[in-house]
Amino acid sequence: MKLSRFYNLIVKFGTDRDPRRNKEAIKSYSDTAILYGKPDTEINKILVGVDMEVGELLLADRIRQKDGLDLALSHHPEGKAYVLLHEVMQLQVDLLKQAGLSELVAQKLLNTRMAEVERRVLPQNHERCVDVARILNMPFMCMHTPADNHVYWYLKKLMLEKKPKLIQNVIDILLEIPEYRDAQKNKTGPALILGSPKRKVGKIVFEMTGGTEGPKDVFDKLYKAGVRTLISMHLSEDHLKKAKEANLNAIIAGHISSDSLGLNLLLDRIDRIEEIEVVGCSGFKRIKRS
Repeated sequence: MKLSRFYNLIVKFGTDRDPRRNKEAIKSYSDTAILYGKPDTEINKILVGVDMEVGELLLADRIRQKDGLDLALSHHPEGKAYVLLHEVMQLQVDLLKQAGLSELVAQKLLNTRMAEVERRVLPQNHERCVDVARILNMPFMCMHTPADNHVYWYLKKLMLEKKPKLIQNVIDILLEIPEYRDAQKNKTGPALILGSPKRKVGKIVFEMTGGTEGPKDVFDKLYKAGVRTLISMHLSEDHLKKAKEANLNAIIAGHISSDSLGLNLLLDRIDRIEEIEVVGCSGFKRIKRS
């Protein structure tokens, strides 16, 4: 499979699992990109990590020398894809509308948060890892929101099917998923950080996609819209404080484990078209479901 075909499939499958209802409006994902390499490069074996930085790129080069390797693939964005991370946060407007907020309120909250993320990211050393890939002549890409969309779709579908009544039921369901079960062995499994295991679940909001954490001033509005439980990858202390003030339950499914789940679900779909050999590193373990 050529690198361009691999990239196009990622965008296609990411769009298919995108929570937005207007799929035709989605053209691409700014946090997903071929960062270095020729589009016609043949891809048969790849190194995949949640983060792919200087050390992982050197590892990729070493694997290439020993056993052959065609691509280093990061989940988290680097280079230009990191600079433009804030753009994919627009997706969250649709999620907030689906949760019961008005479009006007959702967009206003997201505009403020997107500008904050843009300012935070702007001074970073974005090209550091891309420069290393170029010097090593190592094809390098990242796929972020398309994989996160798969986590969102999978967990939402699972909870709709299982219909958990109590918070403990949600955690038990999460622990049936291999990625979260493995994380629990390493003391990073699903954790209840707000609420009680015996509290009712109620209406759930899944914070699994949309670039990064959304606006911290949204939680009281979600509560008024009937939301009672958050299932998130992570919550900052500022977000946690606001969620607590809103009297929400909050379950941290796990950051790296959720990223791994999304990557696995997406790679499974690519495998159905053409199988690619995957070497996992940097928090990622390949678990096939097909």
